[in-house]
Amino acid sequence: MKLAEALQERADLNRNIEQLKMRMNKNVLVQEGETSAESPARLKQELDASVDRLEYLMAKINKTNHETAVDGKTLTELIAEKDALSIKISAYKEIVSAASLTVNRARNSEIRIRSSISVTGWQTEIDNMSKKLRIVDNKLQETNWKTELIE
Repeated sequence: MKLAEALQERADLNRNIEQLKMRMNKNVLVQEGETSAESPARLKQELDASVDRLEYLMAKINKTNHETAVDGKTLTELIAEKDALSIKISAYKEIVSAASLTVNRARNSEIRIRSSISVTGWQTEIDNMSKKLRIVDNKLQETNWKTELIE
């Protein structure tokens, strides 16, 4: 199995687990004399099997990410770089947005508000980081489809 396939299955399992939890919650209480639409015992078995498979995949994905290197970095390091870039880009975008607000003055005597940063400079940094993020993400995606999951 390719790493990318394991990642897709992990995402499917996470969605399935959430759906199973909701279905169980809807079926654990019934009116006296009635039966539930779905068997909570069967749903529990499905949930347990899904969680067991998720645990297995998470361990194998983590092992593969830790042991697979691309351009001198492990996949774990590339994922951390991608996550850090995403956080930084998001923060910078919020700052640029706040600095870009225009404050209208009713009279010339009112206090003038201006940006204390170079919006263009920050935007250039955002653009450069976004490009780097795309490159890292593409490298991860390519590697995920080429790499066998380490069993």
